[in-house]
Amino acid sequence: MNDLRKVAQEQSTDTKSAIGGTRMSEAATPAVAAGNRVSTTRIVGGAGVALAASVAVQNAVFVGTGAPAFGDPLGEVLAYHAENRGAVAVAVGQEAVNLPLLLLFVTGLHGLVQRRGGAGADWSRLAVAAGATLSAVFALVMTTHIAVVLAADGLAEPTPAFELVWQLHAAAFALALPALGATFIGAALATHASGLTRPWQRLLGVAGGSLLILAGAGNLAIADGSPLLFVGLPGFAAWLVWLVVTGLRLIRGQG
Repeated sequence: MNDLRKVAQEQSTDTKSAIGGTRMSEAATPAVAAGNRVSTTRIVGGAGVALAASVAVQNAVFVGTGAPAFGDPLGEVLAYHAENRGAVAVAVGQEAVNLPLLLLFVTGLHGLVQRRGGAGADWSRLAVAAGATLSAVFALVMTTHIAVVLAADGLAEPTPAFELVWQLHAAAFALALPALGATFIGAALATHASGLTRPWQRLLGVAGGSLLILAGAGNLAIADGSPLLFVGLPGFAAWLVWLVVTGLRLIRGQG
């Protein structure tokens, strides 16, 4: 009988321990989930800041080496690409960093919006779709730019083929503007609706994105060298500012 009582007591103790362990596990689960959410938020914020920095450096390379505008004489375009092949290679190669960062940012942002109740989810879906389109178009932009550099090698003067490739590059760049504008507007409206950003960031996104779409509507003129491209320049600058501010807010856990 004593043995039976000891066995019963041991089983009771084991059961209580198991129940206690289960309760501790259940209590720990929300904490682990919260930690994962914080980690994801910081990753998305870091991707946004890194994307803005990478794009800024990429454009600084072009500006610092005196890259020609689409409306400049073809002779200047040829001379630039023949003399600055290394700099262009660095800038074009940097797109291999920009594209994954962009996709990580917009898809991660969509996840954050959904986890905060889904307010603004439709806008975040727009940002994801437009961001994927932007990635594809910018791949074409860089592909044609590589073709321009290769075509310039060994040419003494511009040829019709060289002119055509340059115009294709300009046209692809012009078509990337509305894709960027839609990405900007979708991301700005989604983050505001879910409480991740301040009201002024929504206004910046709508205004900057609209300028990019407006400039992109003149893609044929831009491909022919029109300065209409510069209408979208303030929108592009606004995109970089928005990325940095939003990224820092996410890293700090604000919103």
